[in-house]
Amino acid sequence: MVNYNFEPRRSREDFGWHSRGYLPHLDDPERTQFLTFRLFDSMPQDLVAKWRAESRDDVQFRKRVEKYLDAGYGHCWLQLPEIGSMICNSLQFHHTKKYDLDSWVVMPNHAHVLLTPLDGFHLEEIEHSIKSYTASEANKTLNRRGQFWAIECFDRYIRDYRHFNAVIRYIENNPVKAGLCRSPNDWPFSSAAEGWKKSG
Repeated sequence: MVNYNFEPRRSREDFGWHSRGYLPHLDDPERTQFLTFRLFDSMPQDLVAKWRAESRDDVQFRKRVEKYLDAGYGHCWLQLPEIGSMICNSLQFHHTKKYDLDSWVVMPNHAHVLLTPLDGFHLEEIEHSIKSYTASEANKTLNRRGQFWAIECFDRYIRDYRHFNAVIRYIENNPVKAGLCRSPNDWPFSSAAEGWKKSG
């Protein structure tokens, strides 16, 4: 059973805040995180930078990004059954090994994941592990080479149980909100469809 860490943060300087390019990231051991991975052609990077600069706050920025991603720009390879299923299986494979997995959805051009890194595993390492394996496998399936995922992920640490539960609802309802299905369990590539029952 995971012990969720929702202690408030004091400042960016006191903890594991860093940037790998455009976006700030918090790498704090055993801190529950909401991650979004997106395909390399799902959104222009200059648009991400522009919205980051223009947005009043993180909430406004994320709403713009989520609306754009849900419109389904780019190749949308993740909706192919063999690729969507492979990513779901990969996420579940690392549950109890590198992280505690709570919820996920694989959308046509992006994926959302709610997880808590286990002791000794850093967020950057987990993101790299997920992205490198799934990119390699997807490129084999597509008979292509080159970049698959965008370089950076969007990640946000979970503040409290209310936020935690809201993120699970958001993740599992994302296909409904995007007009891909009528009910969360109708979308095949998600914890809602899997009837996810955590073990460990």
